[in-house]
Amino acid sequence: MNMEDILYYMDTLYVLIAALLVLTMQLGFGLLETGTLRAKNAGHVAVKQIISLSVAALAFWAVGFGLSFGDGTTWFGTEGFFLSGSFTSLDWANVSIDIKFLFQLSFVAVSLAIAWGGFAERAKLSAYVLFGIFFVAILYPIVARSVWAGGMLGSMGMQDFAGSAVVHLQGGMAALMATIILKPRRKTESLAGHNHVLTVVGGLVLWLCWFGFNAGSTMSVADGFFGYVALTTMLATAAGALGALAIVMLHRKTADIPTIVNGVLGALVAITAACAFVEPWAAVVIGALASIATYGTSILMAKYVDDPLCAFSVHGVAGIIGTLALGFFASPRLVEITGIGSAGLFYGGGLTQLGVQTLGVLIAMVIAGGGSYAFLKLLDVTIGLRVTEEQEDVGLDIAEHGVSAYGEVEETTEKPGHLPKILGSSVSVMSPKK
Repeated sequence: MNMEDILYYMDTLYVLIAALLVLTMQLGFGLLETGTLRAKNAGHVAVKQIISLSVAALAFWAVGFGLSFGDGTTWFGTEGFFLSGSFTSLDWANVSIDIKFLFQLSFVAVSLAIAWGGFAERAKLSAYVLFGIFFVAILYPIVARSVWAGGMLGSMGMQDFAGSAVVHLQGGMAALMATIILKPRRKTESLAGHNHVLTVVGGLVLWLCWFGFNAGSTMSVADGFFGYVALTTMLATAAGALGALAIVMLHRKTADIPTIVNGVLGALVAITAACAFVEPWAAVVIGALASIATYGTSILMAKYVDDPLCAFSVHGVAGIIGTLALGFFASPRLVEITGIGSAGLFYGGGLTQLGVQTLGVLIAMVIAGGGSYAFLKLLDVTIGLRVTEEQEDVGLDIAEHGVSAYGEVEETTEKPGHLPKILGSSVSVMSPKK
């Protein structure tokens, strides 16, 4: 076995491990969302991650991966569907096409998981399936191809190493459109999350798995550059956590737990674009700024929309900050290493890179926001997006799945062996022993 073969196998194994880490972010999202939302919707939120990942896998395999990376025009691939055809845009990575698919699948699955934040606690399960197919197969590939597969933005030198705009901003815009169309949750009770431990554990899982997201995007171990990407990711995130702690202590005089977790996530989102382009000190600045902006915009947005997981602030706003930051902080030596774009304004690069980054942000917002709104509106006027008031009040665990996540059983005077009628239907169960 020669050295070329050894490097091929090492890179392939490395990218597979990175893909599995990013796929494990679905567990992190499940824990985070479950803890941040109410107990009566916990099971629904958890199982939704399985359904969402399954929809993403099949839709991306059949259509989305080909449109994103298959050979074709500047705007979309014309081959590569069902993994058949050529993927010249991915030839730079020295790994097999099936591993490339799994790695890119893990990214689009994260973007879709972000979108669900705007659906939380009031959307029909059928809406998750139908919108998931549309988002993964049709919508997400437009910007992904433009930035990462030789499209317009990529040819202009847009810098988005692991997807602050492609993955996070698109998911955040979809979440925002969902919150607008679905309208606020019914406030018949407290809307506060029921388990901050799950929220924190979910945040930590996402933090650790994010190293697969960013460092894995090098798709190689040969030159060790993945280590540098991991370093900037770590520093930015630590700054984000402490930045969030500082701002919430100043504003509310308390170390609010969800705010700290969102600070971590906002910093991770922002450094995702910049992790391969900025010096360590800049990573710290970007992480801190993103966490503070996440907190401030979440308070502002709460006056206008009900975004239960602050998905737009965490992923949309922080995604914008991380993408635009490269117009200021992109380092000449790192630009030379990556071979993408030009140096930022603070390094004498002028406004060129900032202009490209701004254009990329605007295009991602228009495509993801406009496409999501149009499709969700279509669903709303046809099958309806939102559950009934009765279903929302009793909780989606009972309404959609017929059982509570935590096993609560409503008291009944009916004969043993039966629960009372729930939402118009009788559910038979074994009677618990006295």
